[in-house]
Amino acid sequence: METSVKLTSKIFSKPLWALLILLACQSGPVHAQTSDPWQKTNQQIFRLNDYFDQLIVRPVASAYTLFVPRVARQGIGNFFSNINDINVFVNDLLQFKFDAAASDSGRFLVNSTLGLGGILDVATGFGLSKNEEDFGQTLGSWGVGSGPYVMLPVFGASNVRDSFGLVLDTLFNPIQYHDEESVRLALFLVKETDTRSRLLALDELVTGDRYLFVREAYVQRREYLVQDGQVEDEFGDFGDF
Repeated sequence: METSVKLTSKIFSKPLWALLILLACQSGPVHAQTSDPWQKTNQQIFRLNDYFDQLIVRPVASAYTLFVPRVARQGIGNFFSNINDINVFVNDLLQFKFDAAASDSGRFLVNSTLGLGGILDVATGFGLSKNEEDFGQTLGSWGVGSGPYVMLPVFGASNVRDSFGLVLDTLFNPIQYHDEESVRLALFLVKETDTRSRLLALDELVTGDRYLFVREAYVQRREYLVQDGQVEDEFGDFGDF
């Protein structure tokens, strides 16, 4: 049986281990409910992305996990998360989430100073928790529909709305404005390697039709984020850990 990808609000609000357990335990056919008029092209791009992931990206991420100490990996993740807080703050404002904007701006200031440029996450200890906002979510909060599903080269799963949002997210990333192209490229590669390393634990759970699995997981996670978690819980009481 193919693994179901009915990921709902309570799943996404749980720790990673809870997500892994639920994904592993759910069985049944994948429900292809997503608007995917470009499926043939999307599948070709997915296979190409997956080929290079298995050939290069995953081995590099595995080596990174094996040879880079955990404390160093945590610092690297914190550094890029701190940079991302700039984008989160802008989108807080655009969505009129002023309390979140105050928290995220404070988080950035604290981690950029006391946290040694963001390497240490001091702000969480002060009660300034990490929020997740981007321009795709902002457009969604403004009523812009997601549009058809799109598989982007390199960047992976997306949709028309989030693809436009990705362009704006990139423009608000200060790394893009570093004078040295080699530094920009190096930082991009380190960030992508660190991000991929954090997803290694999920690889074995992507079973059945890998394309459909990734597509439905992406679509439902984005719906959860755009709706700020206010989506139907199809697991009922099972989601209450």
